[in-house]
Amino acid sequence: MLNHEINHAFKQRILTGAPILMPGAANALAARVIEDQGFEAIYLSGAGLTNTYLGMPDMGFVGLSEIAQHTSTIRDATELPIVVDADNGFGNALNVRHTIRTLERAGASAVQLEDQKTPKRCGHFSGKEVVPLDEARSRIRAAVDARQDENTLIVARTDARATDGYTEALDRAAAFVEDGADITFVEAPQSIDEMRGIPATLKGTPQLVNLVVGGKTPILDLEELGEMGFSLVLYANVALQSAVYGMQQALGQLKETGRMDEGGPVASFLERQRMVRKDLFDELEKRYAY
Repeated sequence: MLNHEINHAFKQRILTGAPILMPGAANALAARVIEDQGFEAIYLSGAGLTNTYLGMPDMGFVGLSEIAQHTSTIRDATELPIVVDADNGFGNALNVRHTIRTLERAGASAVQLEDQKTPKRCGHFSGKEVVPLDEARSRIRAAVDARQDENTLIVARTDARATDGYTEALDRAAAFVEDGADITFVEAPQSIDEMRGIPATLKGTPQLVNLVVGGKTPILDLEELGEMGFSLVLYANVALQSAVYGMQQALGQLKETGRMDEGGPVASFLERQRMVRKDLFDELEKRYAY
């Protein structure tokens, strides 16, 4: 399926359907697992990419080239829509323009931009700072103008809840809607009442809520979040956190016992090959044999 077709279907799904439960993937294998489990969309997490690719915290250490590379790799591994975390766009409005063009070519279905200063921080870390509103709005206007496919969605995130308060965060999100954002994302609301107030205030625009296991936002059921009015329910790093836990369990057992077979806490050899579609490549090898 062409990316334009994927993007069009994703846009229509957001506008007309029930809330979408969207896990994050830090690499193509995680994207394959997400698709295999029957999810409808994938989020390329900047935090997950930084943790996985560099073994470092989410404090602005990855750049556009790394994100574009991983977007392209995930696009090649799945036909699911990909929402790409582009941090703060990597500079001013002109840099944002380049970021959108680059990620759209790489296969993004939606690109998320935030209003943090450089270097940015994880939305659930302390010490964040946001840029002035005029500068943040210029990023969103540049992003909207830069896309070449009208079905490529612009997700406008604000981190102002932590720096300037809940009301300021809502005001910023409303301004981003005026600038053409397709989806708004108020990061890290700290109570159920705050969560409920986001779609109630920003009526008519799809809303994304980010549920971080161990983070600042209360964890609620998908049905309840849909009733509140959220269109996208993001679990950006459940796959990553479960992978860390699984590696700790398996490697801990290996260290303790000195051996590991398929009775241990690991996927089987055959399951691993299934997830990377070895049968497909076997068939292709036969097809092109000479």
